[in-house]
Amino acid sequence: MSTDDNEIVEQRGLWLEEFSVGTLYRHRPGRTVTEADNVIFTTLTMNTQPLHLDAVWSAEQTFGERLVNSLFTLSTLVGLSISQLTLGTLVANLGFRDVTFPQPVFIGDTLYAESLITGARPSKSRPGEGVVEVQHIARNQHGVIVAQCHRVMLVQSRPVNN
Repeated sequence: MSTDDNEIVEQRGLWLEEFSVGTLYRHRPGRTVTEADNVIFTTLTMNTQPLHLDAVWSAEQTFGERLVNSLFTLSTLVGLSISQLTLGTLVANLGFRDVTFPQPVFIGDTLYAESLITGARPSKSRPGEGVVEVQHIARNQHGVIVAQCHRVMLVQSRPVNN
């Protein structure tokens, strides 16, 4: 049987026209954070904060153990949304604001992400593209919010031939 006889599905993100304000996307699977994740990300980004790297020092601090680098948490939050929202349809990130980390993330925690669409409109200056606004939220395995941010991105409109 040739592929001409079968439907072909290629995974992609959403076109501008598919984003609907008020829709909440829950991104699965989650991502369990390992010690290697934290150490590699922290050292790759030249963050020498002992709170992320020094177990003995961190044990004597407020939380009693090392914290996962908050920018790893933010990156993972956004990354968990990609396959469902913007895989191959993102043109550019336009900005992030209101980034907060209301609770710490520890090695061994599992992060789950959700995205609430708060805005979607055609671009006034870039035909065939549009601006989408998203409120991203990360929760740990207990459902506790550990990170959130507002993201503005430029995405492709549906191609005319599709």
